[in-house]
Formats: sequence, C-alpha cells, structure tokens
Amino acid sequence: MSLFSRSRNDLPRVKALSRKTRVISVLDVGSEKISCLIARLKPRAASEILPGRTHTIEVIGVGHQRSRGIKSGVVVDLEAAEQAIRHCVDAAERMAGLTIESLIVSLTAGRLKSQRGQAFVEAAGEVTDDDVAKALSLASRLKLEAGRVALHSIACDTSIDGEGGLEKPVGMVGGRLGLEMHVLSAEETPLRNLEAAINRAHLVVEAFVATPYASALSVLVEDEAQMGSACIDMGGGATTIAIFQNGRFVYADSVALGGHHITMDLARGLSIRTSDAERLKVMHGCTLSELMDDAETVQVAPLGEDGREAPITVARSLIAKIIRPRVEETFELVRDRLAASGLGHVIGKRVVLTGGASQLAGLGETARTVMQRNVRLGRPVGVAGLNPSSKGPAFATSVGLLIYPQVAHREYVQETSLAALAFDTNTRTGRLGAWLKRSF
Repeated sequence: MSLFSRSRNDLPRVKALSRKTRVISVLDVGSEKISCLIARLKPRAASEILPGRTHTIEVIGVGHQRSRGIKSGVVVDLEAAEQAIRHCVDAAERMAGLTIESLIVSLTAGRLKSQRGQAFVEAAGEVTDDDVAKALSLASRLKLEAGRVALHSIACDTSIDGEGGLEKPVGMVGGRLGLEMHVLSAEETPLRNLEAAINRAHLVVEAFVATPYASALSVLVEDEAQMGSACIDMGGGATTIAIFQNGRFVYADSVALGGHHITMDLARGLSIRTSDAERLKVMHGCTLSELMDDAETVQVAPLGEDGREAPITVARSLIAKIIRPRVEETFELVRDRLAASGLGHVIGKRVVLTGGASQLAGLGETARTVMQRNVRLGRPVGVAGLNPSSKGPAFATSVGLLIYPQVAHREYVQETSLAALAFDTNTRTGRLGAWLKRSF
C-alpha cells in the first residue's frame, strides 16, 4: 500500500529503546548511483552509548548500481528506475543471505524547504508532559504550500520564561513554556514517483529521510553537531546543505549543481564522450590550475561515430581551468544559501564536505577560498563491515540512513506529515514503519 493512500490516524507515542538486535535495510537513490545496505544493529553497553549512537552497526550486505531513470533525485523513467533498484537490492540480499521487504529511503528531490514553527504554552507552575505535547503540536502546525508534505519535524529549542537551550523541561518550574520546531517539507509528487518505482520492485518504503540529514548524521562528530556545523554533500546531480546546532538538525537546503555538471563541462569543452569526461575528471581532475604544469598532458578519444579518430592530447592545466569555474559557482551558491539561512553565526568556521563529488582533487582548498571557512573532508564513521571502496564520502548518505533509526525518536510525528502516513499502525506497511519507533 502506498504511503499516500493511508488514513491519517493518531499515532502511538514513541516507546523506549529496544535492547534487541535488529536488521535494517536502506536505499540511497542518487543521480549517479543507487546503493543498498543491509546491516545488523546491536545495542551498545550502557557505558558506551553516545548521542545518536545507541547501537553498533555491522553491514552484512552491500549492493550498488549505476543510477538509471533518475535525474537530480527525480524519477524520469519509472521502468528504468525500477530495474536499477531491483538489481541493487538483489546484490545486497545475495551478499547478506536474506530477503528484505522494506527500506528506509533517501530523498534529494522535492525542493526541500526548511521552516520554523513556534509555540508558547502557559504552564501551571510546573511543566508537565501534556504541556510539552501541546507545545509540540502547536509548533508543528505550519501552513505548507499546496502539494507539499512535512518530511521531518524536530524540536530545535525549548525555553521556560525566556530561558532557552533546555533539553528536558518536564518537571521544571515556570509560567510559560516556549518551543521552536524545525519543519522540513518536500513536494509530494517526486515522493509519489520514487515510491512507485520502489513498490514496482516489490519493496515497501518504511520512511523517507532527507539526504542532507542522513549525510550529516554519518560524518559530523558529536562536538561538531553540538557546537554548530554545516555539512555539504556534493552528489552527482545536486549539492545539499544541512546545519546542526546543539546536536539537532535545524536547517536544510540544496543547490541544483553537482559532479555531473562538472563532467558535462569537460565533455562539452573538450568535445569528448561523457564517459571519457567522467574518467578524466576522476583520474586527472583538479580545481587548482596554478599547480598544474602545461607540459603534463593526457590523451583522450574525441567524439566520433566510428571511434577511429586519433586521440587528442589535453594539458592537465586545461582540465583544471574547465573544472574550477563550475566548482566556484557551486560553492558561491552554497555560501549564499548559508548566509540566507540566518544561521551563519551558528556554523562559525565549521564546514564538513562529503559526497561522491567531494573527492575531486583540490576541492577542499577551493571551498575554503570561496566560503572563507574551515573545511574538512568527511567520511562515514562508526560502522563496521564495509570494504574500503564503500567507506568513502560517496557512501555518507547510505551510512546515515543506518544511523537514522537511532535518532528517529527525536522527531514529532504530526498527522499531516509524511512520517505520520508511514507509521499508520492500521496497515501492514504502517506497522513496518512503526517498528522503527518501537525498536530504536
């Protein structure tokens, strides 16, 4: 049953963390590749529990496939997308030695948009659970544009009589409880089409998770998330932005430029095939043309019908000169989005760069120059069982999806949100989704 065809019933409360070992499966749908991970989550000892890391993660199945039928996270060919998803999941199942029925799925499309909701509740001397529940409900009642659904709703600040930064206000004395909530919404149509492609592969979507949120969960260390940091995920078709403050996800945005645009610039600028341009970018690409010697050259086949044309010789400095303008444009847009967020003071100088396209030589230096911030390359941390080729920035979102069930209890699930539709316990699919809340 589709997420979007269910009744919007009230949801059960988030229950205590389970101390059982669970197996979960995730699907990262990108413009360049589709990845499926199957992992076993084991509860940590009480002394080893960290914020957002209540379980250890051991990957037991990995599958990845060249993305087909997907452009900038949007399904453009339903049949091609279905086949790519099917082959990807099948590879992970064979490696894990088990069959999966449902997945936690990343979402880049849908023009992600962050909004802030705020509510104040009068407390009768001492803050109660009912006061907090009422404040959460009121703060989440944002008026979304037509055709949009709430993807994540997370309380980002709680105050009593103007004193903010409270973690657990229940039991505290005060007259007025204030709560601020971050609501991330997405357009419904791209979600419908992505879910349709997954359903056609005889799989069920347990929950959609925004790509920037998932990536940040996997690459930000605890101190960065607490102090305030931005995570920039450079994918094939888009670059996403996530901001964390006090350990909470407080803002997201995206720029419709990514690694594929660099590849196309090379293909057009040198009149070569797209596949050759991609290989040239990965093996010889760099954003620092001043470090390239004009005498350093590479040979590449030109465009042609029969492939018999003599290879052309290209200076590596020319490759860098083609790449750099697009990279600078991307980071200039990211810089402007960070400034427009109004959270520049929260981020300070802390920026973490991840995603498949972030591995381009010299990218970190260019990002520092354009954004005037400290930039480090982030790789997924805290996961076992991945081979070296799957431990890089390109798998940040996939690993973040495995971490997500451990922090899902932080979200407020409202009736009109996508999460609410996914957790309707009157349906089989909803019961699968509710397992996330019940188990982690």
